Order: sequence, then C-alpha cells, then structure tokens
Amino acid sequence: MPGSRAAAAALLAAAALLAALTTACTGSPARAGAVRPPVTLAASDHLGGAPVHVAAERGLWAAEGVEATVTTQPTGRDALNAVLGGQAQLGVVGDLPAVTAVLGGRDLRIVADLSRFDDWRLLTRTDRRITGFAALKGRKVGVPQGTNVEYALSRMLASAQLTAADVTVVNLAPNQVTPALTRGDVDAGVTFPSFYDSARTTLGERYAELPFTGYTARTLLVAGPGAAEETTTAVLRALVKAQHEIAADPAAARKAVLAQSKGALQAGYVDAFQPRYGYGANLSSELLDQLEQEAAWAKAAQSLPGSADRAALLRHVHPAPLTAVDPAAVTVR
Repeated sequence: MPGSRAAAAALLAAAALLAALTTACTGSPARAGAVRPPVTLAASDHLGGAPVHVAAERGLWAAEGVEATVTTQPTGRDALNAVLGGQAQLGVVGDLPAVTAVLGGRDLRIVADLSRFDDWRLLTRTDRRITGFAALKGRKVGVPQGTNVEYALSRMLASAQLTAADVTVVNLAPNQVTPALTRGDVDAGVTFPSFYDSARTTLGERYAELPFTGYTARTLLVAGPGAAEETTTAVLRALVKAQHEIAADPAAARKAVLAQSKGALQAGYVDAFQPRYGYGANLSSELLDQLEQEAAWAKAAQSLPGSADRAALLRHVHPAPLTAVDPAAVTVR
C-alpha cells in the first residue's frame, strides 16, 4: 500500500515538527539539553562570591547546561586580570577594579551586582593611639591597592576630611597587612575581612580596630569580549538559583562555601561574616550612582584617562542576561 505508507510518513513528520515547535516555545527541554561552549569563571575565596561556590557544590552549572571551570584567584583584582587577559570569559570582581578597567578603556561588561558588604575595619595597634580616623594624618597605612579595600580606606579618610596625600600609603598584599602591623612597619592597615581574626590573634592585647560602615562594597559579575551571551545568561541563572538557596538555608550554604574553599576559609569566619553580606543579583540606579562616585575618585587618584560621567559608565552595563533571568531586578537608568 504505497499510499498508506506515504500518509503514515507524512503524519510522523507532522508530529515531529509539532514536537519541535512545542520544545522551542517552552524552552525548558531545549535548555536542559543544551550544549554550550565551555566557560571559565575567575573568582576568589571572598564571601561576596559565595553563590559561585554554592552553584559548584550543588551541581547548578550542569542543571543549566553549563560546562563551567571556576578558577580561584587571590583577589577580585586578579580575577579581573584573568578576564582582561583572556584566561577567563567571566569574572567575579569588586566594584573598584571594574571601574578602573572601564576608565582604562578595557572591553568589559558589567552583567550583575551579586552582593553587598559594609562591615569594614581599620586595623591598628593600641600603642599607636589611633582612636579616630583623623589620627591617621601623617601615619603609614598598609592596604592592597587596586582593590575595593583601597577605596574603603579613601572613604575612611574622607570621613575625617583627609585624603591619601595626608598619609603614607603602603601597598601590601591582603595577607601582608597583619605581619606589617606586627613588625611596626605600618601604623594601621585595611584588608579583607577574612584576615580580621588573624590580626586579632597575632597582635593579642596590642590589637585595636576602628569599625567603618561608610562604604558598601559590591561584588560584580563581569564579562569579557569572549563571553557568549547565551552562556553568560545560563551562568547568571545558576547564580540566581544559588542565591535563593543561600536565603532558604543559610547554614547549608555556608557548608557548601567551606567545602568549595578547600581549606582556604575557616568555619568561624564563614559563620560570622557570610550573614553580613546581602545577596541578590540586580542592576540598579544605586549601583550606577556608586560607580560614578568611584570613577571620579579613581580619575583623581590614579590619573586614569576615561570618562567618569554616568552615560559613559552606563555603556559598560550589560542588562540583557539579567533581564532574561529576572526582569524585575533590572532598574538601572
């Protein structure tokens, strides 16, 4: 029966076409089985990027069809350099390194503001008698330059009507601040929160600190020129799921971060400080306000050539991936 066989074949072809159209419309089966280019994401052990570690521990990359390799860098500045150097397509970096890269004319897109933190400390010694930020005038202050920590120091100084010209800034790696304080090479220092406890332990009765909440550090997801749009969106979707898991079960999320840090972070630090971060991907006008302020400071402090005006910065904000994942989270103007 040639006619019957032809009719049956036509029906099967129509059914296959209908199934393909249904999958394309719903998107879910296609996304689950999608094969995307492998992506390298440069991050660090700092808790602002905790969603990256949760995504890795919970298998959220694979759930989004992403073959992700996460490289751990000493700082967000180093993560940014990996993106700019082509070793990674995406990076989890601080707001200041991203701003300085933009001012330097680098090809960089800000995809999302992942987290926020404002519990800063100026570390010092009791024998230095620094009881307020005004007392920093004429002192030596250690800080890892080029990171958010340097901008935190600038805000501390500004709170006492001082600038970097009023102190001697000593460029130190984050883990060098405590030894420099111990030796007396510097009078005070600002470093990452993961080093607060070691400074307290090392200095003992000589330890002193000044708390500061006048600067909100932001952890950003940035994309370099080699980042594919679909892959970036899938990575961001996994990170948003990780943020939901952090909110739903903070204790389990802290365990996931510890497991992924492979000993680089201590349980006491993670338990104490992860709750002090505000997680939730967004692109807001408040973010752009802050980037504009930092750009003005960076141009003056580092003589960078780029434009610090809002329109120029906005051209480096790339809202499409987050809009695809969570449209309500994009309010930047």
